[in-house]
Amino acid sequence: MATGSEAGKSAEAVLEWPKQDKKRMLHAVYRVGDLEKTIKCYTECFGMKLLRKRDVPEEKYTNAFLGFGPEDTNFALELTYNYGVDKYDLGEGFGHFAIATEDVYKLAEKIKSSPDCKITREPGPVKGGSTVIAFAQDPDGYMFELIQRGPTPEPLCQVMLRVGDLDRSISFYEKALGMKVLRKKDVPQYKYTIAMLGYADEDKTTVLELTYNYGVTQYSTGSAYAQVAIGTDDVYKSAEAVELVTKELGGKILRQPGPLPGLNTKITSFLDPDGWKVVLVDHADFLKELH
Repeated sequence: MATGSEAGKSAEAVLEWPKQDKKRMLHAVYRVGDLEKTIKCYTECFGMKLLRKRDVPEEKYTNAFLGFGPEDTNFALELTYNYGVDKYDLGEGFGHFAIATEDVYKLAEKIKSSPDCKITREPGPVKGGSTVIAFAQDPDGYMFELIQRGPTPEPLCQVMLRVGDLDRSISFYEKALGMKVLRKKDVPQYKYTIAMLGYADEDKTTVLELTYNYGVTQYSTGSAYAQVAIGTDDVYKSAEAVELVTKELGGKILRQPGPLPGLNTKITSFLDPDGWKVVLVDHADFLKELH
């Protein structure tokens, strides 16, 4: 049996890996009721590209991947259509995705001309700030924040999720996944605090925006939004770190690390302390799957 100091040392070594690993946000997965309508909305209104599509009739679902650049360098949205299911519960916890654009007003006008998408907040400066934003809603009710920004290699810039204890979540994503806090902002007049976490600067990558609303400790996660996938150099070492952190902060491993049947891509999956699902994917396997 390991002595206290040996156990402590091995835990330290396990938690060293997330700091060294070269992780990357790969895609967000969620369910839609009408795949063709959503693809049309994203390509014609938001300006995304349809990157690939796969139909799996034996499992009765179809996936479509959309984004602003190739999946080996850019973040993508993975839409899942389950045969015959046209409606999902969005829950209270999922917030929005965000798109950075050089002209929010112009993008909002384009969205308004579509029968499938709508603007729910007119373009204009954010409350108490100068950044121009707007909000759009897709056919299933998913919200997209439109943010005015200069040119960026990654216009698909945020996944916003609500959490019940911001310090706990920050600690979890830092320790288990090696993310960095890029920015934190408390807005007492509207009773919320946000933290942006990620692997590179906000204007260069997709970040996780975690929102804490004062006094709200729990949210329903719904059945619509599924998970975010993150690339890792080693799913086994990564799973070890996650497992250790879940013992301290909550959450749980859902799938032990190993290859997926049929695909051979190595993955591991887990829930964070709020029940949000994350899948870690072997980055080399992921690239093989693409090409």
